[in-house]
Amino acid sequence: MSESEQELAEVQRAHWQQTYREHPGMYGAEPSEPAIRAAAVFRAAGAREVLELGAGQGRDALYFAREGFSVVATDFSPVGLDQLRAAAAAQGMAGRITTAVHDVREPLPLADASVDAVFAHMLLCMALSTQEIDALVAEVRRVLRPGGAFVYTVRHTGDAHYQAGTGYGDDIWEHGGFAVHFFPRDLVDALAKGWILDEVATFEEGGLPRRLWRVTQTVPR
Repeated sequence: MSESEQELAEVQRAHWQQTYREHPGMYGAEPSEPAIRAAAVFRAAGAREVLELGAGQGRDALYFAREGFSVVATDFSPVGLDQLRAAAAAQGMAGRITTAVHDVREPLPLADASVDAVFAHMLLCMALSTQEIDALVAEVRRVLRPGGAFVYTVRHTGDAHYQAGTGYGDDIWEHGGFAVHFFPRDLVDALAKGWILDEVATFEEGGLPRRLWRVTQTVPR
């Protein structure tokens, strides 16, 4: 990681820490639409253990737990994970959720072929370089069992905030304090090489609205 990339990463970490402190429950208690769809995909594949990357305050991790999955929830914000654990305890889900502070620029703290499914809602489109995203997807592949599904969402280059605000190169733009790596379609296809690409679906979220892809890809058996 270059010095400028390291600086951006630390600024973003601090920004998310402050945001979670000032706005507990900022995304509400209801699961995201991609999490609902992912749970159906995971259930159909016979998954029991789900790794969520970038779990934040935990609305989706809690949903997966309520749906009967065992969940490992990671995020680079200890504040967000503290709020997740408190909500899990309040909902009687503490036994189904394990949390770990983790920066996805580092190798995942899990053994090879140790989880059934991986979910990441708008995590891959954070302030990560294409090289870092490639490395992360390789790590996801490493920890998934054969037949395991990876469902992720990313904001794409058709989004209203693409090329708005401060540009950092590599399709990374900062707007309103949040840096986003906007995905062209060819990046989605490149990340699916060696996988089975099951679906690339478009959807919108939020009041802007944010324009995203929901990608489902599977490790061949």
